[in-house]
Amino acid sequence: MNASTTIGEDTTVTTRIDINADIAESFGRWSLGEDAELVGLVTTVNVACGWHAGDPSTMHRAVEMAAEAGVNVGAHPGFPDLLGFGRRPIVIDDTDAVDYVLYQVGALMGVASRFGVTLSHVKPHGAFYGSIATNADRAVAIGRALQSLQHGMPLLLAPGPGTDALRAEGLPVIADNAADLDFDEDGRNIIEPRPQARDPEHVAQQALRMACGTVLTVSGREVPMPVQTVCVHGDRPNVVAVATAVRRVLADNDVEVRSVFENDR
Repeated sequence: MNASTTIGEDTTVTTRIDINADIAESFGRWSLGEDAELVGLVTTVNVACGWHAGDPSTMHRAVEMAAEAGVNVGAHPGFPDLLGFGRRPIVIDDTDAVDYVLYQVGALMGVASRFGVTLSHVKPHGAFYGSIATNADRAVAIGRALQSLQHGMPLLLAPGPGTDALRAEGLPVIADNAADLDFDEDGRNIIEPRPQARDPEHVAQQALRMACGTVLTVSGREVPMPVQTVCVHGDRPNVVAVATAVRRVLADNDVEVRSVFENDR
């Protein structure tokens, strides 16, 4: 490991990590994010499907940009909550949760087919993500339903009950978490109601820790966080600077940024 890293010298860095980002979160005439620049800095994108953000034209442009950049395209379904940007919990049963996912993923599949793009994954958004990552039954129900829609389609979820249950059932799942969010003492994300600019170097060091399988909590304690992909949020005001710093710090420390969906060579 490069001597400039803040991680202890006895930690072994994984040689490979995927970077994912949420895009297509504009709506109509309201623009959010720097999608055109961001797709060139990540390996995987999660396209909003119209419920927490996004609309058909925005989805179209996002898939077209991602296809041209050669990055993985996945669906980013959320709660039907445009006003709250999908960050407000909504009480639903698991049957509804499955229907919410299939409806939104199906819409993006239709848009993607125009460009010959096959979706690589599904990553839920915001409060919907949290309701799946912490609920084993809901995660399994959604994971099973996705296999009938497209065999082998994985969920991207944070390590926890949902991810553990999917693996136990033999359903595809990819461990994910956000480098640009704070973590509480249990390793859970602390969600910002309104994302603010973050120190790119701080986020980049957290991403490097995540490539090693840990994160720092807000108290400075290091806790396990075994992930295959790290997220930067497309609605963060300085996301391009953040993603640029993440790429640089990973490269400086001999971590290869590579798609999690590529076969090992």
